[in-house]
Parts: sequence; structure tokens; C-alpha cells
Amino acid sequence: MTEFIDIDGSILEGGGQILRISIALSAILGVPVRVSKIRAGRSKPGLASQHLKGIELVGEMCQARVRGASIGSTEIEFTPGPLRGGQYEADTHTAGSVSLLLQAALPCALFGAAPVELQLRGGTNAAMAPQVDFMAQTFRKLLNRFGADFEMTIHKRGYFPKGGGHVSVRVSPVRYLSGVDIMQGGRVTAVQGASFVAGNLPLHLAHGMADGAKEELRPVCTKIDIKCYKEDRSVAPDNCNGINLWCTLASGNILGSDALGMRNVEGRAVGRAAGMAMRQDLIVGACIDEHAQDQVIIYMALAEGKSSIRTGFVSRHTKTAMHIAEMVAKVKFEIYPDSTLRNQNIIECTGLGLTNKHLTPAQ
Repeated sequence: MTEFIDIDGSILEGGGQILRISIALSAILGVPVRVSKIRAGRSKPGLASQHLKGIELVGEMCQARVRGASIGSTEIEFTPGPLRGGQYEADTHTAGSVSLLLQAALPCALFGAAPVELQLRGGTNAAMAPQVDFMAQTFRKLLNRFGADFEMTIHKRGYFPKGGGHVSVRVSPVRYLSGVDIMQGGRVTAVQGASFVAGNLPLHLAHGMADGAKEELRPVCTKIDIKCYKEDRSVAPDNCNGINLWCTLASGNILGSDALGMRNVEGRAVGRAAGMAMRQDLIVGACIDEHAQDQVIIYMALAEGKSSIRTGFVSRHTKTAMHIAEMVAKVKFEIYPDSTLRNQNIIECTGLGLTNKHLTPAQ
């Protein structure tokens, strides 16, 4: 009989992140997992379309046997086979985030046997998830620190409630991931950003978001360059507005933040929200932002050697990611409050040093 690692899907943050990390680590390490009580505390418990499509996508990449993969299911069993390269598609048929689909599939693609091309459809700029711009501008550079990379092309934007966005991602496998030392901050060399409107929304709304962000960031940086633009209707026919910010520190580390517009919320307030989030990270001296914290946990767990990151407040999402990584990958994470600097924490892990068994020595 197959021996599963049993995971409580209601623990800590209790959301879809538990599924994404559990399934990804299962596929990469070749260990079966059973996730129960899926999203038990949510208003609509069980698998939604976005979660189901992520499971199906990773399942196809590793030829998994999956039980319980249906809308509303509160328990799944996932028994992986070998990871493969090739072309794969996933469509949420909603505004479900393509960035969250990528979170599940990207680490699997890195440990496959050949290059992977992903065709992902759904929401490109969705609430409660990283915007694809954050993945391309900020997270990609963080992933580079581990010795990995991906290429992203945005073919069409998809917004709430229709979705319909289309993003392609190309990934080449790696032999192993390198541990990271993201501990040095330094002065802010520049803040850059993009403030956008789409559909019938006026361009002055984008300028209002940029102005709001600048108001928050001027006390910590004088060099701020935020591009304001209106998306082409052929790429983004529906209404949406939002802002993405990224800043580079003297050490080379990068921090990001973003915000999406909402009905009856003025543009300046949207920009201030993104600017304030970045300003808080800069004030406490974080070297990695709160939005990227939880995303790097799986890579720290798999990497060779010790990884250390300096951050501010450790989010519940990050603690959840660490808990699942410890259960499935059998590694240990530690959080140390910095004894010399207030409001700073250091997250450390000695990773598995996993070698991609699918690659030949010549690759």
C-alpha cells in the first residue's frame, strides 16, 4: 500500500497555499501526500476552480494518480510519477490568479527532465495574489539568486470578474538550486514602477496612483520613476487599474509591492497603499518583501546549503509555507529576531541540496 504524508489543510493560514506547496514538493520529491480539511475555514470550503487547475497542472507534469480532484472536494490524494518536460496548459475559466498557478508549477518545472512551456489562463492582476508584473519584475530576480530563471510573455490581461488573461512561461531545468544569503540591505538606489489603467478608465487615474505612491516613498527615496500608461484594448479590453513598484538596494537586493484599484477608491489612495507597504519594508531594513517571503520558502527547502533571509514581520503565509516544507521535505526552518535591529527577523534553513536526477551529466 502507498504510504501518504497526511497534511491538515486547515492549519495556520488554511488556504490554497497549503495545496500548492504540498503538491509541488510531492511531485519534486516523489512522495505521496494526502491533504484533508481543504480550506475548511473558508466561506466555501474545498477546492475552487483555481486550486483544482493547479493540482491538475502539476499532476499532468508528473503523471500523478490523483483521487478527490473535483470542485468542492475537501480531501485529495496525490501520488506522483516522474517529472517531465514539455508543454502544459491550465485555464481557471475564472479570474483565478495565473501567478498562483505558476507558484505551484514553477519549482516542478525546474526539477523536470527537459524544458517546460506553460500556457496559463485566468486572472493576471487579481486581488489576494501577486500580480504577474510582480512575478516578472521582482520574483524572477529573487529566483535568479537561487540559480534558476524563467521567461514570461503576457499575451492578454485578465481582470476580475471575467478573467480571460493568457500568459506563457518558459522554464529550463536546473541541476540543483544554490542556497541564498539575502541579508545585506543598504541605501535605496532607485524606485521604479508602472501605474496602469485599462478598458474605459481614464489615464489621469494612473497618474493619481503614481502621485500617491510618490507621497509615501519620498521620505525614503528621492529617485522615483513610475511610468503611467493605458493598456491597449487588444491586450486588456476590460476595466482595471493598479500599480506595481520595485526598488533596488545598494546590495543588489530587490523589494516589490503592488495594489489594485477597487470601486469607489480614489487612485491616490491605491498608490499610497502600494507605497506605504514598500516604505514599511525599507524603514525596518528588510531585504525581502512580505509578498516574496512565502514564495522563497520552497526554494530554500530544496537548495544546497544554508539559506538566510532578512525580513520584517514574518507573515502567517510564510509560517504556513515553512510548516508544510518541514512536513514534506523534512527540513528545519528557524526564525530569529534580530538582536540589534528592531522589527527585523532572520529566516534560516539548511536545504536538502536536491540534485535533479532527471538530468544527465552532459545537460
